[in-house]
Amino acid sequence: MKLKKLLTVAASVVLGALVLNGCKEEKQSVNTLATNESTELAGDITMWHSFTQGPRLEVIQKAANDFMQKNPKVRIKIETFSWNDFYTKWTTGLASGNVPDLSSALPNQVIEMINVDALTPINDVIDKIGRDRFSANAINEGTVGENNYSIPLYSHAKVLWVRKDLLDKNGLSVPQTWEELYQSAKALTKDGVYGLSVPMGTNDYVATIFLDLYMRSGGGTLLTKEHKVDLTSPLAQEAIKYWVKMYKETSPKDAVNYNILQQATLFYQGKAAFDFNSGFHIGGVKANSPDLLPYIDAYSVPKRNINDPQGGSETLSFPLVVWKKSKHPEIAKAFMASIYEKDRYIQFLNAVPVGMLPAITGIDDDPAYKDLPIRQEFSHAEQVIQEAVNLGSAIGYEYGPNVYAGLLTNQHIIEAMFQDIVINGTEPMTAAKKAEEQLNTLFETISQ
Repeated sequence: MKLKKLLTVAASVVLGALVLNGCKEEKQSVNTLATNESTELAGDITMWHSFTQGPRLEVIQKAANDFMQKNPKVRIKIETFSWNDFYTKWTTGLASGNVPDLSSALPNQVIEMINVDALTPINDVIDKIGRDRFSANAINEGTVGENNYSIPLYSHAKVLWVRKDLLDKNGLSVPQTWEELYQSAKALTKDGVYGLSVPMGTNDYVATIFLDLYMRSGGGTLLTKEHKVDLTSPLAQEAIKYWVKMYKETSPKDAVNYNILQQATLFYQGKAAFDFNSGFHIGGVKANSPDLLPYIDAYSVPKRNINDPQGGSETLSFPLVVWKKSKHPEIAKAFMASIYEKDRYIQFLNAVPVGMLPAITGIDDDPAYKDLPIRQEFSHAEQVIQEAVNLGSAIGYEYGPNVYAGLLTNQHIIEAMFQDIVINGTEPMTAAKKAEEQLNTLFETISQ
């Protein structure tokens, strides 16, 4: 089956099919960086990234400018795409070779890239920076055999964000269980504020994140160890019904079509009492409603029962990769390594304080990092997020990296399931069986 033909099908299905239909692992050369360090770099490269916010974009561009100044025969072109657009861009561009030299990526995309032989190993970059400075789990998310194909740039995790002033005003405490969250959110849905928006837009996977949070709190996973989707077990049905109830009683009705930005903006503008997100919420509130900044904080994801162990949440270690199509992998690798130079790396992390946690050791104790006023103000939130990072994984990666996790999130079938329930009135079990069958059928397609 040829790639060009396959790419006319859903991209994730295609990429998975390529894996299991003859893509053989081969040990590849990983010494490009080491063998070229003493030679003068020359050539043009392109970097794609999804750091579309101003400060992060500016740091990456400055890194490129500095690198070109030190290497006058090098030209680096920077192009930015949203995370969703990036996925479409690389999957459709792979057949024609229209891919960059290096790029950012989402963790569950890396395994797809590896499986279609799109990436070149970067063991040498990791070793140059210091292999023991990285989390082994984050490195393993992009590792096949002896080859490392991705390097984590930063991490974050989803936690519960709270408007403390609204809780205090109404005599409420921070919810520790899902039932407490429901009761508090319901009580705070008044005076132009929603307790908790429940997003279900099919151009994003936020409903999958919310469902995953509840499932993990009960010791379950959306993707089982056998790589089957679980939407019909008692725990899954409990979780689905919970979020439907929350949507109906504590959420704006427009949230049925919300993506991650629309969802977050509601909290940024002070129109939601609770939300689940990363430390990026701090910058969003600061930009939209700075007067509310002293009243927000992060707490652990609620539990089903108060004495249950703390469950994990969606944890992402955002990686960088070098593409196999690159004519100048030595330049791509050298530029990649330069981003981790201490001063520049801290500057990058400080572009979104608390939103991006270090992927390497030796950073969080540096005064330039830890003494940033906004970071000190939200030290509790950063601690909560770091604890969540230590417990969690990417959705579907609970039992290790796999191509099915990308299908689980990228196809938006779970979001369509929720819409079917709240718009059409379909019974949760009926809608769940349909969605479960759709996803498992896709999984079987790429396994054949």
